[in-house]
Amino acid sequence: MTLPRVALAMSPQAAAAVFSPRSLAALTEVGDVAPLPALSDLSTARATEVLADTEILVTGWGCPKLDADVLARAPRLRAVVHAAGSVRAHVTDACWERGIAVSSAAAANALPVAEYTLAMILLHGKHVLERAREFRTTRARDNWLLTTGHVGNYRRTVGILSASLVGRRVIELLKPFDFEVLLHDPYVSPAEAAELGVTWVELPELFTRSDVLSVHTPLLPATRGLVSGPLLGSLRQDAVLINTARGAVIDQDALTDVVRAGRIRAVLDVTDPEVLPPEHPLWDCPNALITPHLAGSQGSEWERLADTAVAEVARWAAGDGFAHPVRRERLAFLA
Repeated sequence: MTLPRVALAMSPQAAAAVFSPRSLAALTEVGDVAPLPALSDLSTARATEVLADTEILVTGWGCPKLDADVLARAPRLRAVVHAAGSVRAHVTDACWERGIAVSSAAAANALPVAEYTLAMILLHGKHVLERAREFRTTRARDNWLLTTGHVGNYRRTVGILSASLVGRRVIELLKPFDFEVLLHDPYVSPAEAAELGVTWVELPELFTRSDVLSVHTPLLPATRGLVSGPLLGSLRQDAVLINTARGAVIDQDALTDVVRAGRIRAVLDVTDPEVLPPEHPLWDCPNALITPHLAGSQGSEWERLADTAVAEVARWAAGDGFAHPVRRERLAFLA
């Protein structure tokens, strides 16, 4: 079987991080890979030469836009395999109009985000960060028999905002635990939610009933500011809000107000803007944990993205179609 001609298009940093020597070797077994370095500028003479016979473009973070001009210099291009999550930054209308098949490793990238979310749910249920901070200060063990019903993970209610790839994986990871799990997603019916093992509720009820509210909504025009001041104000005292989606899904000013007032605790892997200004008050709130957008794939987890991309190239070469296709008609609902 003749192997399809494959080229990498992404930043040098992304190529080095995602494609280890092992991953590159695996890719060469399923495709005729153009010599490195990866294409980070598609306007160069070298890029034009490589694109001339490329059939599959394996893309990653930092890939330039695949516009009509680029496609004109890639007459044999039939597929784009993205070794990361969203394809919005580089797959253009010209790709869809040309009928180019598109795949994404978004499902693979969702796994560590869901694991981060589960860890934060469990840690904050035990008030681990606050109690560790107090323990460091007092150097004395607290009387665990005096902890109240506000501490612990038994029969807590976890609200999931959006049955996205990450949201669905979080639901799966929560199954072994004694949580009641609620879901709000306008594109999921109550019957479909029941099949996932959760209870579908309206958006206001999701906030009023949840001890932990985890946001997994993609940032779209319709979801910008979706988590509003009134919704945040309706959360239970000492509830935990976790955001691993996009900062702008939440009204940042309203969130700052309720966190500073001590009403809720917040775990923010994303903010609006990202990064918050140095003087922003959330930095100094003891009830806010801000992490540097680390929930997604990092370190060893990048290898999973490469493995997913290699598998997709192999499937395409065999004529089996993608396991993780990106459909144009679904773009309005995807990050």
